[in-house]
Amino acid sequence: MRRVRQESIMDLDLKGKSVIVTGGGSNIGRAIVLAFAGEGAHVTIGDIDTAQAEKTAEFARTLGAASAQVVKTDVTQFDQVGALFKAAMDKHGRVDVLVNNVGWDQLMFFTQTTPEFWRKVIDINYVGVLNCTKHALDIMIKQNSGAIVSISSDASRQGEPREAVYGGVKAAVNSFMKTIAKENGRYGIRCNVVCPGVTIPSSADEVGGNSMWTHAESMFTPEQLEKVAKALPLRKVGRPQDIANAVVFMASNKAAGHITGQVLSVSGGYSMIG
Repeated sequence: MRRVRQESIMDLDLKGKSVIVTGGGSNIGRAIVLAFAGEGAHVTIGDIDTAQAEKTAEFARTLGAASAQVVKTDVTQFDQVGALFKAAMDKHGRVDVLVNNVGWDQLMFFTQTTPEFWRKVIDINYVGVLNCTKHALDIMIKQNSGAIVSISSDASRQGEPREAVYGGVKAAVNSFMKTIAKENGRYGIRCNVVCPGVTIPSSADEVGGNSMWTHAESMFTPEQLEKVAKALPLRKVGRPQDIANAVVFMASNKAAGHITGQVLSVSGGYSMIG
């Protein structure tokens, strides 16, 4: 495993903050955990793949995390999500940041999908966000502070072939987060969304057995990725760290304290919707 230290460009005032990251073991979630670790935060990882999450937690400690713990969590199960938040509260007494990162999809045309597939996509990508956000708000309203960042997708903003159900569900996440921002700003709670474009793990170390990127060739062939990169204004696909940088920015009251209810595309210019 590469030991590349995460260096903060500026002090985001996240040191000692209690952060929950769902799906924090692999790919984008892993990069988000490591970015908060570099800021000196306490990180609680909720992941169904505890073996991969423990590897990420161990790495996070070497990068400067104040602490890192793993709680086995299926975000589609409300009670399991409750146990995740209880673990963070028991250890740190508060939850300052929630990152709704868990996501899952399989690329296929809508005509190839089944109702069972629709339900799985909806449960993981939307019901999971509802479960986690409800538990977060129960804590953050009492604190009169908090930040929630949900990972969506550029497919939610303009539609994308082979992502009909996923893109529709992620659009629901965008709308939900805007509503939560309006309802809870009075409590000092900020809610924002980060929309990745095509984002590829940098190495096999970054994914676990349950990640949809375990078989990356089923997502994109090398030729397809080359075409995607050439079509982007920046001429490159995204990497997990690109998304993580945006998330820690949105989570920081110092850097983004007057930003709420916003949807930020991090896609190399793929989506330029005003």
